[in-house]
Formats: sequence, structure tokens, C-alpha cells
Amino acid sequence: MISPFRLLPGAVRAVLTASASAWLTACVTSVPMDKAAAPARQVEPPATSTRSAPSPKPTYGSFGVDTAGMDLSVAPGDNFYRYVNGTWSQKTEIPADRSNSGMFTKLSEEASRRTRELIEEAARTDAPAGSEVRKLGDLFASFMDEAAIEARGLSPLEPELQRITAIANRRELAAALGDTLRADVDALNTGNVTTDRLFGLWVSEDLNEPSRYAAYLFQGGLGLPDRDYYLEDNAKLAEIRQKYQQHLAAMLRLAGSADAEARAHRIFELERKIAQAHWTQVETQDITKSNNPWPRDQFARRAPGLDWEAYFGAAGLGPQREFIVWQPSALTGIAKLAGSEPLQTWKDYLTFHAIARAAPFLPKAFVEESFAFNGRVLSGAQQQRERWKRGVDVASEAMGEAIGKRYVEKYFPPEARAEADKMVRNIIAALGQHIDALAWMTPETKARAKEKLTTLQVSIGHPAKWRDYSGLEISRGDAYGNAWRASRFEYQRNLDKLGKPVDRSEWFMVPQVVNALNSPQQNSIIFPAAILQPPFFDPNADPAVNYGGIGTVIGHEIVHSFDDVGAQFDARGKLANWWTKEDAARFKAAGEALVAQYSAYRPLPDLALNGELTLGENIADVAGVSISYDAYKRSLGGRPAPVLEGFSGDQRFFLGFAQIWRNKYREPLLRRLLLTDGHSPGEFRAAAVRNLEGWYQAFSVAPGQALYLAPEQRVRIW
Repeated sequence: MISPFRLLPGAVRAVLTASASAWLTACVTSVPMDKAAAPARQVEPPATSTRSAPSPKPTYGSFGVDTAGMDLSVAPGDNFYRYVNGTWSQKTEIPADRSNSGMFTKLSEEASRRTRELIEEAARTDAPAGSEVRKLGDLFASFMDEAAIEARGLSPLEPELQRITAIANRRELAAALGDTLRADVDALNTGNVTTDRLFGLWVSEDLNEPSRYAAYLFQGGLGLPDRDYYLEDNAKLAEIRQKYQQHLAAMLRLAGSADAEARAHRIFELERKIAQAHWTQVETQDITKSNNPWPRDQFARRAPGLDWEAYFGAAGLGPQREFIVWQPSALTGIAKLAGSEPLQTWKDYLTFHAIARAAPFLPKAFVEESFAFNGRVLSGAQQQRERWKRGVDVASEAMGEAIGKRYVEKYFPPEARAEADKMVRNIIAALGQHIDALAWMTPETKARAKEKLTTLQVSIGHPAKWRDYSGLEISRGDAYGNAWRASRFEYQRNLDKLGKPVDRSEWFMVPQVVNALNSPQQNSIIFPAAILQPPFFDPNADPAVNYGGIGTVIGHEIVHSFDDVGAQFDARGKLANWWTKEDAARFKAAGEALVAQYSAYRPLPDLALNGELTLGENIADVAGVSISYDAYKRSLGGRPAPVLEGFSGDQRFFLGFAQIWRNKYREPLLRRLLLTDGHSPGEFRAAAVRNLEGWYQAFSVAPGQALYLAPEQRVRIW
């Protein structure tokens, strides 16, 4: 979950977050930024200065780096991020319809534009009714038909609202809550571990036996992003809480509810009680603590208050005899509230969340109120994104692989796949050499680590087989109905996995997403087609820049198999300890040092980085850069790298790495991600270089400079 890393449903650790394409770069850090001016570009020039720029010209600069975006007045050793990206940061304005702007968002916008063209081509074709192409075109056209949506008003949602109004007892309440269950959480995807539904379902390989699927239940029920938004004594969060209650009332009024303010207050107080039962983000990442198999017949005893038979029956889980409960005390606490809080309060709660989920497909007033809170207040965006962009998101959510199939045909040349595969193999080999050279690891643990590395499954560009959408019903002119049926279709697809052999070829992302992932339970890594573009990968760029870009992303995903979470899974994807006691202690100590290093960063005046929450991603960043750097050096075959525009090969590698984390975020979204996401902001991801000896040598970083770490303070894990 390039998650920032951990993303879509499925056991993943990705580079970006679910809510954003990349992390903030214009942050206030505890590291001083106003030290002496930078040295000349080439600190210690190599003996040779041959080779002209590649031809044809790379997308960025003459060798793959936008040198015009650098700030050469800053010393690399004082603030490497600003040295590489300072001028870009000063000149870049975040678009009014976005909460962030950077390299990931730039590529995501381009992928959206391409996707729109593919969808509109589908909409123009005279394909037969029921065909995949026709469904795709009708789906998009239905969302784009604002006049039809306005004319239908609230009527598409009325049957659901009437069913909620008719709830007469706790058993019917449990059934109504169960009917909302969806497979919309992911245990190994920070940023996607809670849901606004009472609970979330995750269908994935069983932690204890990866040859079979398990049904996991997660805490949920919140309308705000995380428990801290309800419970923390913080002025900013208190303001958000007040605005959330105003939003609750506004949505209820739009739907014609009487006494909206009182109902909004009751809903908020119920959610606050749910939040009190929730585990923290850090607790949720403790896989051993979260591995709790519960037999179906013990739910009533372990979590009384909710009629579990009615709940599971309405959720389509009647035949399922066992679940893995991720946060047991949260499940117990929430179930108790289902039995103790007034029935009318629960009906108000269900009503609001039904309206909120439907809002994008309802008349303009609902869309605008939803954006006013979720866009402006929670994320900081100034204006609503164009409708076609939202339509692309809707289509990708409902029929992502149908679009991906067409995206790959048009935009993913075989040469890109071949080059990426070559780099992957080279970087895997580099990690193997690192493992062999580890002085702190015993031969026994090394052998297990090498076994896991050699069985790593790599997928590049697109899945081997495409998803079948023949069972999905799409009706032109029914925007809300299409979204509802697509949600049910995806939910049923996940339910259908239960009791069947595990499909280890399943993809958890679509090819047109700008991201990458690692699945510890499959011991696999995936690189979608859309990320294999500049600045990550450019066939015309200098190899050093490509290794600094896509190479470090590849290294990051490989290392996720060996981070604080991945290291708990063996080569089969089973949650199992393959470490000696001594090696595990050394690994933990190195992780604690990295926690301390990142916890010292303060992106906002009142909010520091959570080094525990971001540990896995920081391990993957630090080690990923290290192995990609060594892979780049190996790729030279012993030959010296040329100097290009005064930059050595090593310098270009690190410039390419820092360039991909070029990002700016609005404060509300930055705050949200700091509280909920497992990825460090971009500026601090670029600071991973502080732990690499090669960076110190490349830029002559010396004691006294802000980023300098004494050799014994540099964290070396892999």
C-alpha cells in the first residue's frame, strides 16, 4: 500500500495512500533549512566528463531531472529535498480542485485524461447491449447526465430510506447494518483500515494457512477519518468536529428530515462512542495481536448486543463458520452499542450514512454539501473537481480492469515491461547480496530470507487474466443504481472467494493507477502500467535517474517483504516466525532507531511524524534506495559513469530519487494523513538518504550540516 504506500482492497503494501497520490513536500521540519549556500553541483568531479545527453530528449531536463526546479542556494547536506525541489516548490501552486500537487498527481491527472478518452470511445461505439464496452460507456454517460440526475431527485435513494424508517426492533436493526457490509478494508493497507459502515470485511489469504481464504472483520462506523478526530484535545480537530455536526444536519435537511440539528447531535455522539472503542492506527498494525480466529457460534457470547445471526444473514455470510477478528475489543464495544443506544439514534445514523454514500449520484445540492465538508474541510480543496474527472473515478471503481485492458493496449509498450523486468531482477539480486553481507544476521535466518526472496512473485503492467464483468448490470440513465449494483457486484466477487482455492494471480490495483504494491500473503509485488512513466521511468533518461526513480520504487516494494510487517510472513505467505531470537532482537532495535529518527520530524507546528505508524514504509524507503543504488552501480559493469551537466552518476541517482517525492499538500489533508497514513511526507521520504554512505560521498556531506548523521547513527537494516 508507492501507498506514500499501502492501497486498495487486497493484502497490499503500496507506495501511495488510498486518499492521495503522493506526500507533502512543503513542510516545516525540525531540521534547519537556512544553512549556508550549496556547494557547486559537482562536489568531487570524476576524472571523465564524456557522453552527451540521451537522444531523443528525456521528458525532464537533458538527462531526466528537472534541474530548473532545483534550489542550488541550499546545501544538499542541510536540506536535500529543497536542494532538489526548492524552486519547484516556490513556483508551484496547488490547483483549486486538488488538495495536493506533485509528481504522482501529475501522472494521475494524465492517466485520468487517457482513461476519459478510452471511456468516451466506448460510449461512442455501437456495441451490443450487455457487452463490456457498452456497459462501460453507459456507466460513464449515466454519471455525466446531470439533467437526468436532477430530474430524479432523491427518488433513487427513497426505497433504502424507507427501509430504514421501517426498522422496528434490534433484530431488524442488525439486518439493516449487515446489509451495508462491503469488502472495503485491507489489513495491510494503512489509510484503508476503517470504513463508515459498522464493520468492514476483508477477504484474503488466511494468515495461518495461506492456501485458503479467510473472512476478516474490522472496526468501522465512523464518518470522520479516524478515532483521533473525535477524541483528541486539539483546536483544529475540535473545529472539524463542530463543522462535521453542521454537515450532518445539512445533509439530513436536504433529504427532508425534520429536527435535523438534534438528529445530527445524536449521530455524532453515537460515533464518538464508537470511536472510543476503536483501536489506534498503530495498534491496528500489530498483526500478531490482530490474528484472532472467532468461530461463528461464539460471536453472541464474545460480542453481545448485536444480533449476529441477523447481521451475518443479511450480509450474505450465513454459510461462513469462522472469521478472523482484527480488533476484538473494538468489535465487542461496537456490538454493545448496537444493543444499548436508542433505536431511533441508530436509524438516524443509518439514514445519514445512506445519504452520504449516495451523494455523488444525487442532485447538485447533495454533491455541493458533500464537497463542502469532505473536500474543503477535511482535505482543503477549494473547488469541486470537474465532473468528467469524478466520472472517470466512478468508472474505474466499478469496471477498473475493463478500462485497464484498453489502457494497456494503447499506452503500455512491451519495451517498457521488458526494461522494468530487467531492473526488478537486478534489484532483487542486489538485495540478495545485501543479505549475504549482513554482519548482524545469523546464517540460519539468512537462508530463510534468501528463500523468501527467491520465491518472490513479480507482476508488471497488468494482470495475466482480466476480470469478468458479464454479471454486472448497468442501466443507462441510472447513475445511483449503477453505483449501487457495482458495489454489490464487487462485494459478491469477494464473498465468492470463500471456500475456493486461492488465486495467487489476482491483482489488487488496476493498470491505470499510479502506484505499486507488495502483498505479504502472496509474497508478490505489482507495478501497474501507469507508474512506468517519467519521472519514475523514462527510456530516454540517464540510467542513474531511472534507478533513482522507478528503481527505488521497485526496491521499496521488494523490501516490504522484509519490513516490520512483511518480515513476519514466510516464503509461503504464512504468518510465521522464521527468525532466530537474537536476529529478531537486532532487527527490532534497528527499527526502533528508525522510529526515533522519523519521530523527530515535525511537518506541522503542532503535529510530529508518528515514527511507529510509518515504520514499515520508512524501512522500505531506506533499504529500497540502498539496494537500488547498489543495483545501479552493478549495472555500470565496472565502468565509470559519465558526468552530465556537472553531475556525477551517483549524484544523478540521488537527484532522481528526491525528484519523485516532489509534492505539496494543503494543511487539512496533510493533517489527516499524518494522523491516519503509514507514509512519511515527501520531504522526509527524500531524507532517507541520510542513512546511505553513498549519498554522503556524492555530495560531500560533512559534520555540522543539518542532515548529517554520524556513521553509528545511520540506520542499516537491509
